[in-house]
Order: sequence, then structure tokens, then C-alpha cells
Amino acid sequence: MKAVVYSEYGGPEVLRHVDVDMPTPATGEILVKVHAAAVNPADWHLMRGSPLPIRLGSGLKKPKSMLRLGLDYSGTVEAVGSGVTRFRAGDAVFGGSSGTLAEYLTVPVTKATTKPENVTFEQAGGVAVAATTALQALRNQARVQPGQKVLINGAAGGVGTFAVQIAKALGAEVTGVQSTRNLELVRSIGADHLIDYTKDDFTTSGVRYDAVLDNVGNRSLSAVRRVLKPGGTYLPNGGGSPEDPASIAGILRLLATSLFISQKIRLFVAKPNQDDLQVLADFMRAGTVTTVIDTCYPFAEVAAAMQHLESGRARGKIVVRL
Repeated sequence: MKAVVYSEYGGPEVLRHVDVDMPTPATGEILVKVHAAAVNPADWHLMRGSPLPIRLGSGLKKPKSMLRLGLDYSGTVEAVGSGVTRFRAGDAVFGGSSGTLAEYLTVPVTKATTKPENVTFEQAGGVAVAATTALQALRNQARVQPGQKVLINGAAGGVGTFAVQIAKALGAEVTGVQSTRNLELVRSIGADHLIDYTKDDFTTSGVRYDAVLDNVGNRSLSAVRRVLKPGGTYLPNGGGSPEDPASIAGILRLLATSLFISQKIRLFVAKPNQDDLQVLADFMRAGTVTTVIDTCYPFAEVAAAMQHLESGRARGKIVVRL
């Protein structure tokens, strides 16, 4: 079967389509024929080995072995390993794993759930990483309650489009920050208020929020704190680019500052799991949450998909169709 791999760190030019052995599902695993997968910022961090601590496990100068790309998927079950009773061959599923940009994939049943019938494979293939990040940030870290005010900086991106919809599902009053060209998009997915960052600075609006999910990281903590209520939660998520990656020093400064202020700073790494995948499946089945797709690329054009992702201009998700 074909899989997308890299054996050196760098930009999209290091990605290759190679033949690898077809995997066999072990106990508690399923073999999935992949129909769609998405590219995520975590992919370019891994591909470029940036920031440097990412290389501690994979190799400092170059990967110790050929590494596979991709973190989320949708597809159909091809076979099941022993002990698997939840799924059977032919079931449509989606979830999160590693090395998902491949024709076939083995995953533990705990990293898969049934795809809703009203959701396409392309939509489901872009859910696990971005939507789980939004869900766990708002529900688990910020503990958003009905009637609270939530601001999403970078509301038109992959995590942002899910976050707007999930915050609304949790009963929040949502403000989205995005560029002029994305105002209507963010309004269409449920934002109550819109801030065009090309014209206005959300940190000087005078409005105070219970939670700020910052997918961009283009404002200082002191500026963001001006619009956070006492006891409010700041959720830094991402920021930086291949040319100017977020620094470890900046993260450490956030952690140190959090010890001395009344507002909460929540640094977290989302962990896809079956329970949350099911929550997201239920949202999608009910029409409460939908995947906003910028572009679907064919499998042969994964490098182009990564270039698009790294441009920082995507509206919603960039999906690869196998």
C-alpha cells in the first residue's frame, strides 16, 4: 500500500509517497481503509522537527527511521482484530491516530467511532484533532457555562470553526475574531459577534470575556488580560509559523506568569478518545457541528496540502481525499 512519509526534516518537499507493508490488526484493533484525512499544524511541527524538543524522541539531526504523516482519518473497516465486537467489516468510522495519510491504517478501537450517515468521509476526516482540541479546551479547561462570554481568536481556522460551534452548543455568547473575507463564514456557523482584526483590536474593545481561546497568538498576554474577567480563562492554542515558530521560552513565561495573576492560563494538549469522538459524532448527527472544509486535495498532492496549511490562510480544514 502507499503511505506518505519523511526521512529528513524540512518543508513539504521532504514528503514522499512510498510502498509499505499492509498492516494487520492486532488484538483490540481494526484495519481501516482510509477515505479521507486532514493536515494539521501538528503535522508541520513534526515534519520540520520544530521546535527542537520535538526531535528528542525522533532524532536530533534527522529522523531515526522513516516517519509517517497524518493524525486523523475517516474510512471503512476492512477487518477486525481478535476481541473486537463494536465494529465489523464495512462499518464507516472516523477518529484519530498517527500515520493516517496512508491507504490503510490499523487503530485501537478506543480511537475510533461510527461516522454519522449525514456526514461525508471528507467532513469526518477533518474532525478528530481540531474538533477534539476545541471541545476539550472549552468544556474541560475553561469549563464554559451557558450565558458566559467566549472569544475565539482565529475563528475561521480549523480549530476556530469548530470552537465557535461548540461554544454555542455549550450555551455561550460567542465573539469571533477573523479577517474581513471570513466575516460571513464565521457568522454563518453561529458567532453572535464579529471582530474584523484588520480594522479593530479585540484587546481594546472594552468587552470582558469569561474565556479566550487564542488560536493565533498575535497579542501579548498583558493585552489579552485586559479583556478577560477576573477568574477568566486564557487558552493559548498554537501560534507561530514555519518561519517564526512559537518558542519554548514563551511557553515557560506563560506558566510562570500564571502563578501570580487572578486569571487562569490553561496550556493543554488535546487527547482524542472514544468518548469525545462520540460526543462530536452526536453533535454532527444533530447538525449542531459541521466541518468547514477549505479545500480537498487528492492523495497525490499531499505536499500541496501542506503548503496551503503552512500559508496560514486556510478557512476551516484542509482535507486529503484518498
